[in-house]
Amino acid sequence: MAGPIPLDTSDPTRLGGWELLARLGTGGQGMVYLGRPLDPDARPSRVAVKLLHARLLGDADARERFVRELALLQRVAGFCTAQMLAADMAGDRPYIVSEYVPGPSLRALVQDRGPRTGADLDRLAISSVTALSAIHRANVAHRDFKPQNVLMGPDGPRVIDFGIARAFDAGATLTSQVVGTPAYMAPEQFAGRAGPAADLFAWAGTLLFAATARDPFAGGPLPAVMYKIMHETPDLTPLPAPLAEVAAACLSKDPSTRPTSEEVLLWLLGHRSPRTATHPEPTPPAAPTQNPPPAADSATAPHHNAPGTAAAAFNPGAQPGQGWRTGGPSDPTQTPATAPYGDVPRGAGASGPAGAAPGSGAAPAPGTARYG
Repeated sequence: MAGPIPLDTSDPTRLGGWELLARLGTGGQGMVYLGRPLDPDARPSRVAVKLLHARLLGDADARERFVRELALLQRVAGFCTAQMLAADMAGDRPYIVSEYVPGPSLRALVQDRGPRTGADLDRLAISSVTALSAIHRANVAHRDFKPQNVLMGPDGPRVIDFGIARAFDAGATLTSQVVGTPAYMAPEQFAGRAGPAADLFAWAGTLLFAATARDPFAGGPLPAVMYKIMHETPDLTPLPAPLAEVAAACLSKDPSTRPTSEEVLLWLLGHRSPRTATHPEPTPPAAPTQNPPPAADSATAPHHNAPGTAAAAFNPGAQPGQGWRTGGPSDPTQTPATAPYGDVPRGAGASGPAGAAPGSGAAPAPGTARYG
């Protein structure tokens, strides 16, 4: 498994109070370096330093995203991500210093050692949804949960790359441009709506990848991936029965019916199923005193998909590559499904986004197209 990559001649060797030792990964937003404090007595002795790309220094939006990522890292509990240690947003080259997690991404681990099974898979499911629950507790929606963004640290998984994450108010639905990695996006994300429920959809897909070494919805161009996500259910038989049941609930096409991360955690711990844990069955209504009106014919019955939802943005009868729209460019390959700052770096152990395989420079996995 590849490790850190030697510095290029164009890379800085010092930044603030840290010496930069090697590259850990690069992405659309910045480069992530392995570093150490100049003070030999300072701890920790190894850190990850995410430096904004030089080409983005004059981009006000890129700087704003970097500042937002810092703010979200400060809100999220340190045990579930790479803890933020220091930052400089006002200097010539903004950077974030965070804990160095010495471990591969989940994608790299599975590609190197094969699918996870048995107790190993159970531990991954429980620990990763615990981290996701802590993120949601901080009123943060990650919006790009995927195998590359789960670092397998020695003390358990850490969720990284908050470059396109957003804060949300309780009960609110986030609406923005389409962001995420296509093969791990929930249906509603293609219409620019991504809250915590979308993270649960991606978590289930990530769990299925861990058990199979295959991206559940990947394959073909972006329109084909969208069609699969909106209309097809992946084969869950590789998952053991309890996990398959949980994953099926999280992969619901309707975000309102998906369990929350806390409900999933209770379910996995064997307490109660999420719908009865926090959503008790309603009391049946009293019998009507009059015969109800005849049901409307399905061909003429009104559809209740609100404008702007994924269902409203996609023609269910269309074949892959036809009939879809997101309100963006007419060419589906140009949809900003992964905004340039959402591109993932190649490398592991970084506090920034993880890439295809540590230091490999390999092309992204099928269906995880990069833009910009």
